[in-house]
Amino acid sequence: MTFNDIFKSSFLESVTEFSAVDTLIGMLFALVIGLFIFIVYKKTFSGIMYSTGFAMTLVGLSLVTTLVIMAVTSNVVLSLGMVGALSIVRFRTAIKEPMEIVFLFWALAVGIVIGAGMIPLAVIGSAIIGVILVVFANQKIRHTPYILIVNCINEQAEESARNIIEKSVDKYLVKSKTVDAAGIELTAEIRVKDGATGFVNRVNEIDGVSGATLVTFNGEYMS
Repeated sequence: MTFNDIFKSSFLESVTEFSAVDTLIGMLFALVIGLFIFIVYKKTFSGIMYSTGFAMTLVGLSLVTTLVIMAVTSNVVLSLGMVGALSIVRFRTAIKEPMEIVFLFWALAVGIVIGAGMIPLAVIGSAIIGVILVVFANQKIRHTPYILIVNCINEQAEESARNIIEKSVDKYLVKSKTVDAAGIELTAEIRVKDGATGFVNRVNEIDGVSGATLVTFNGEYMS
């Protein structure tokens, strides 16, 4: 077989005919469900720095994945080439929140399922996932975790600060205690109900307390 024979092969003719109507229907459902994922992500976002670019990526990812799967399912040879091409793709963008991974896989799964022709599965599955995420995201956290740092001059000031902290918070745990010539530095993890932080002012007013610092703790607590 010469090079001309390979070049003149019927490779392009072996591509299965695709329906323009089916393609439009699949892309339309991918767009609608992608927008639904976008809305759920916006409703359940609990951070401060909201990224519109990432949210729009979820819509585009659903559409692109649907198109790729439609192309792959039309021809076996094309599917093998697509696997090889996609294997060299590397994503360098850092994931800021663990929940972002859920939305990325959700958008990918929707594109795969719709591209495979299982539109009812994509619709029903996305509705269930969306409801579950919204319900859990609306659960209000009444106990907020903080890190409290208190600088005391002597032991009497430390005991007075401990008494106020114990009466004002739901739970506290001393993590470290540093004693040097300047005094005592006490670091504790505390859980405050409804974000009530006025007790820090009372701690700072104690004679012998040179400063009190309250820092938000981004760890996870089990109730």
